[in-house]
Amino acid sequence: MERLYNLILWLLTPVALLRLLWRSRRVPAYRYRWRERLGRYDAPPLQADVWLHAVSVGEVQAAQPLIRHLRDGDPPRRLVVTTTTPTGAERLANLSPEPIPHLYTPFDLKPVVTRFLDRVRPRLVVVMETEIWPNMLRACEARDIPVILANARLSERSARGYQRFGSFTRQTFARFRCIAAQAEADAARFRALGAPPARVCVTGSVKFDLRLPASLIERAEVMRRHWGIERPIWVAASTHAGEEERILDAHERVRRQSPAALLVLVPRHPERFERVAAIIARRGLRLTRRSEQTPCTADTSVFLGDSMGELPVFLAAADAAFIGGSLVAVGGHNPLEAAALGIPVVIGPHVFNFAAVADCLLEAGAAVQVADAERLGRQIAAWLGDAAERARVGENGQRVVEANRGATQRLISLLDAMLQQTDET
Repeated sequence: MERLYNLILWLLTPVALLRLLWRSRRVPAYRYRWRERLGRYDAPPLQADVWLHAVSVGEVQAAQPLIRHLRDGDPPRRLVVTTTTPTGAERLANLSPEPIPHLYTPFDLKPVVTRFLDRVRPRLVVVMETEIWPNMLRACEARDIPVILANARLSERSARGYQRFGSFTRQTFARFRCIAAQAEADAARFRALGAPPARVCVTGSVKFDLRLPASLIERAEVMRRHWGIERPIWVAASTHAGEEERILDAHERVRRQSPAALLVLVPRHPERFERVAAIIARRGLRLTRRSEQTPCTADTSVFLGDSMGELPVFLAAADAAFIGGSLVAVGGHNPLEAAALGIPVVIGPHVFNFAAVADCLLEAGAAVQVADAERLGRQIAAWLGDAAERARVGENGQRVVEANRGATQRLISLLDAMLQQTDET
């Protein structure tokens, strides 16, 4: 199986490079520094205490407290962060006025991984959430570099996929020095796939530990005036292909009950901004775009959030939110930011990426799950017409977030203990 895995990777490498080129048509950053993905670097070699990998924006955001602790702790640790996407790299660059060393994630090819490890020479590797690279794990094991899978989650769907590869999967998961799972259900799946039980623990989800900046509410008030302070407003956050049409169907239902209602539509990926704008235009709906920096008028029906890093502001300024990636089989995105802000949340049927978090919110009456656009529109319309119910559901969400804090500190304690072990060897 290992030989087949490597053969497939080599065959897919030209396809992966062509995909980067294709994506660069809409996001030019994909064509820059592409050689790093092949383990070729222009910068001088690094000596890192910790290599931390966070695939994209959400994982970088979740890793932010860990990054700060590692950089600013006692003793401070030399850190290299890899991301897969340019948006993740951009988010990392905005975390600190001091630059954080960044490289793009190397492809999991043996010679590429070797060049990367020779370049960075980490003493500890921290991988956020769900990135599993067999060749990287094998190479780190050969060099006695511990690898931690932090804030780890594994859906039933993904576990079934890994089960098909039998001993190859068991050998791969056995190479993690530690798997810090978000929930017991995740931990059980990792153990069932071959992770040694003694190396699997439950630390909780660091996404409950989000801290909202003090300036957020002030920025949200400015945004609300930009939209129209008296209008009922809902956000569709982090949407994917196949969802926008359904969301616009739901919005038409909402406007039948609340004609002044405004939909704030925020696609997950920047390269889709133009495509989503065209979908809205084909509906004949009056559109205002954030990138145009013009205020909404009374007849604006949809506000397109075609900017980066402003989703928290949009959520804080809204009355209700739908979390995207859940009406289609993407698996959903993090609903906790909205919940922490006291915003009632609707999710679709596909939430396998955040199953434990979704269950917490649903059981506490802090979210509602819907099956389709018709039910989405009905639920949003009901909330926009009932301020007391919105407040009740929003308060439930805030209580859930507060009750589940603490995962970050548990994970920091784990990292400190492992770094101390590496200091002693």
